[in-house]
Amino acid sequence: MAELYDLIFAPYEGYSTINIVLEALAVIFGIFSVVYSKKNNVLVYPTGLAGTVLYIYLAWEWQLYGDMIINVYYFYMSIYGWYIWSRKDNRQEDLVKITAMQHTDKIKCMSIFALSVTGVSLVYIYFNKFTHWWASVDTIVTGLLFVGMWLMARRKIENWLFLIAGNIIAIPLFFLKGLILTSILYIVLTIIAVFGYKAWKRIVQKEGQLL
Repeated sequence: MAELYDLIFAPYEGYSTINIVLEALAVIFGIFSVVYSKKNNVLVYPTGLAGTVLYIYLAWEWQLYGDMIINVYYFYMSIYGWYIWSRKDNRQEDLVKITAMQHTDKIKCMSIFALSVTGVSLVYIYFNKFTHWWASVDTIVTGLLFVGMWLMARRKIENWLFLIAGNIIAIPLFFLKGLILTSILYIVLTIIAVFGYKAWKRIVQKEGQLL
């Protein structure tokens, strides 16, 4: 038990109490957000916005600029997704429904991935952050999560696959950065994302767009 306690809390010895509390709150909002996305509920976005604001502040405090960029992007994509998911047709049904990616979506995803990896790499070069081996991996994670968030906003089922891949890689990275609570969050998010993909797949199949 003592070993488990040290594993989780030892990295926080140099952190202020307020930052630990803020990270815990961000974790809670993050879990709520993914649960709502699994349920295809628009509340994914207000809860997600709350968590991203907290993570932007924490990432700046801890000089984790790649993570800060990810959460700034999440912030704007959450506003965009909230707008898209809130649109209704004349029958008050969702105007944008869950669908699979088309060819044009794949091209956009490749562009988003390339631009995000390039952008984060330039930021890391500017702040001289490539001194850490995980910085290069961070750029790949950023690309995967950027694509996943864009697909989530467009209600494309493949968003889960990109988010799952990004989350799995992010788990050990956050652990190495000393953000143990966030690492645990990403384990939970990965598990929920697997169920989210299955739930959305059932909806797509029910509406006749078999995968």
